[in-house]
Amino acid sequence: MLNVLIIGNGQCGNRILDSINKQAMNRGSTAKEASGGLAKYISKHKYHSNVQTVAINTAINDLKEMRYTKAKDRIHIKNLHGVGANRTIGKEVFEQQKGTILRNVEERGNFDVAFVITSASGGTGSSFTPPLIEELKKTHDFPIYAVVVLPFREEGTLYLQNAAFMLKELRDGPCDGIILADNQYLKSIGGNVQDAYDGINSMIARRLIFLLDSLDSEMMMVTDLGDFKTVMKGGAGLATIGYFKADNEMPIRTVIQNALSPRGLLFSTDVYKEAGRAMIILKGDKKYLGMDDVSAEIERLTGAVGHVFKGLIVENGSLPEALCVLTLNSAEELESLYEGAVQAIGIEKDKKDRVKKKKEMESAFMTIDGMDPEY
Repeated sequence: MLNVLIIGNGQCGNRILDSINKQAMNRGSTAKEASGGLAKYISKHKYHSNVQTVAINTAINDLKEMRYTKAKDRIHIKNLHGVGANRTIGKEVFEQQKGTILRNVEERGNFDVAFVITSASGGTGSSFTPPLIEELKKTHDFPIYAVVVLPFREEGTLYLQNAAFMLKELRDGPCDGIILADNQYLKSIGGNVQDAYDGINSMIARRLIFLLDSLDSEMMMVTDLGDFKTVMKGGAGLATIGYFKADNEMPIRTVIQNALSPRGLLFSTDVYKEAGRAMIILKGDKKYLGMDDVSAEIERLTGAVGHVFKGLIVENGSLPEALCVLTLNSAEELESLYEGAVQAIGIEKDKKDRVKKKKEMESAFMTIDGMDPEY
């Protein structure tokens, strides 16, 4: 059995963590219970592995909104009502309060793997995550992966520059790998804003639960945590996850293709051009898992990325589904984000320069304070 730690950091991380707990709750129960009808009062999370979840936030209201995460798993770091998307303040708050967080983790025992889920663009999650991983790695040898959600490109200059600096700090630090998700996908989900955010949270949660369940399941062709670690060491320290489940009878080749397509991936990438290593886990009734179809798609991907770990889980009566973990050698979309971040930093600098000039002008006006005109 795997021992897994999942930390949801900041508002975005809290909400994704809550979605993970929601999906892990009352598996196999009635539809009403599974949808969370009793979740606010009875937390019955059912994971294949030993999964410990922790939600961290400086904003108490965000923690109070969590419906599927136990109260004992929510850590409020007192600092008024958040850090206002200011990473400098956030880092100071973390340094002052890190003992509280680290003690909470220590009390939960040791782990085989940990995931820290956060937005790259906000305040608490963006500023806490790099130093949190650094502190944990000082005393623990288990791998720690950051699941990072990127902002809308048009969300504003502060969010863009936060994302750029946060990702750089993660890559420069001891983090074992960064799994990218992108809020640009919200545009394709549609509906109102709340439904859109719920949709992306659910997408990320579904993929992480499938991954953890699979790594702790009996397979015909086996992939395990060691294989996952090897995959994540490939590429440029960046990765993403693709997933697709058929809602009717569908060839496994089509399921794999959909998992590797824009509709299945959490981050915009051309898999066959930018991926550097891969893991594919297939699940379903054996009638869908024909070796010829599986081999054809695996060979195509292997030809592009070099090495693909593969696992097969037979589940009688289940429609086929596929999960793909892909490390990236390059990421054109991320390069574009950094170009936007450079522009954002320039815009903010220009604003400060204009404010400085305005203050100088105010000083000029003040030179005649207390004086009267002479005629």
